[in-house]
Amino acid sequence: MAKYDYQCEKCGVFEVEHPMTADPLKDCPTCSKPVQRVFNKNVGVVFNGSGFYLTDSRKSSDSSE
Repeated sequence: MAKYDYQCEKCGVFEVEHPMTADPLKDCPTCSKPVQRVFNKNVGVVFNGSGFYLTDSRKSSDSSE
């Protein structure tokens, strides 16, 4: 399930959780007025692990070249 932000002219911004395959909301669930989906610029990206370019491309110290 994905979370989406919508903006209602009367109620303001609210968040809805629904599948990515579902159609976007057209009406506010509270007041039934039209809504628009809000696209947030601040998307958090988290990289877990010891490294992606530093440790993955290093040659091992015990290799005999």
